Amino acid sequence: MTHATHKLRRRPGALLAAALLAAACALVLAPAPAAALTVEKLSARPNADAGSEVLAATPTRINWEAQAEEGESLASLSLTLPEGTAFELDDARATVLTGADLMERVEVDASFSAEGQTVTASFAEPLPDGAYLRIEIFGVEFPNAGGDMQLTGSYELADGEVRDIEGMPAIPVTSVSPLDALVADLEQQEWVQAWNSNKFLRLFFNPPVIVSSFPIVFNGFLMALVIVLVAFPLAIPLGFALSLMRTSRLRLLRAIASVYVNIVRGTPAFLQIYIAFFGLPLAGIQIPTYPLGVVVMALNSSAYLCEIFRAGIQAIPKGQTEAARSLGMSGAQTTVYVIIPQMFRNVIPTMTSEFILLYKDTSLLAAVGVMEVVMYAKTIVASTGSITPYIVAAIFYLIVTLPLARVVGMLEARLSGEQRSGKAQAAVTPQAHDSGM
Repeated sequence: MTHATHKLRRRPGALLAAALLAAACALVLAPAPAAALTVEKLSARPNADAGSEVLAATPTRINWEAQAEEGESLASLSLTLPEGTAFELDDARATVLTGADLMERVEVDASFSAEGQTVTASFAEPLPDGAYLRIEIFGVEFPNAGGDMQLTGSYELADGEVRDIEGMPAIPVTSVSPLDALVADLEQQEWVQAWNSNKFLRLFFNPPVIVSSFPIVFNGFLMALVIVLVAFPLAIPLGFALSLMRTSRLRLLRAIASVYVNIVRGTPAFLQIYIAFFGLPLAGIQIPTYPLGVVVMALNSSAYLCEIFRAGIQAIPKGQTEAARSLGMSGAQTTVYVIIPQMFRNVIPTMTSEFILLYKDTSLLAAVGVMEVVMYAKTIVASTGSITPYIVAAIFYLIVTLPLARVVGMLEARLSGEQRSGKAQAAVTPQAHDSGM
């Protein structure tokens, strides 16, 4: 063993220092890592009728932006789209953004070509060092599977060096439902394009918008039905109690019922909704939107039902009350077993009409943000600029009102026929009695 080796073994610290010195020299003498293109933005233009979604199998536009490092002068750029993606290169363009806020645009002389799923932009002249580049590709249709669409790419520098693009974000894409596919197919139909060439038809009866709006407005239709199917049964007992108060012999009860009915019937339902939805919170009373809507509708309808029931009670001949009392029935028994059954039977057509009116009045709740038929239609109108969703909303109202109006007519005709039959029989009976005499 040499003297030097023996000395190093005795001094392990010197060996460690030598190793660290060698590593430091290697780092200093190693070549600096190559600069890399930084992707600043990768997005696709929303192509749904509403919202910010990017739908698959529906044409959209890709916006790709990147910042080159100092010393990087791009000669060409390649972007590889996910397998199964369709695209068009007729309108593809490259732009260099300059200025402090990147608001100045300079068109780049670039030729676009495609090989499989890879789009290559070749520049006539290498871009300036550190250029901020934007690439736009039109007519892009992602595969219908949807999901996060990951792009890859590379770029070639002026000296011929090819580098990969790293840090490319994914584009979230929503798969297309059969309804969306039908809408997209309709938009491509020649007869639809000819139909929509007329401004009036396009605004009010746009076929693709009708199809796309139908399921959305249907949600509001169900909510409106829920509101009216809960509010109307609540209004019936309240309206009946008010009608009994209005026909009561006690002046106080008649006064309370009269004041309530006159105020509710004498003011617009729209104003009552505003008072409830904006006045109660100011008073510290917080009620959820839908329950409050049901309560307001029920209170409004009860005032009208009160007058319907009162008219039904007063339409019953007093002779029936007198006959019931002569048979030993009390006043309460007469009301329960004689007056009320006949009253409800006579007012069924009018009650049905009130149900129709209450269902239509649910549209007023849209003014305070309740998501019913009109509110859903309004959101679609705001995003499409077409009045067609309101026409779809009208269809949903007619689905309920037209059949019920037909039922009202049939009930009124039946009651009218029975009344005429009863009067004729009453007129014939005395004559038969006299002839028997």
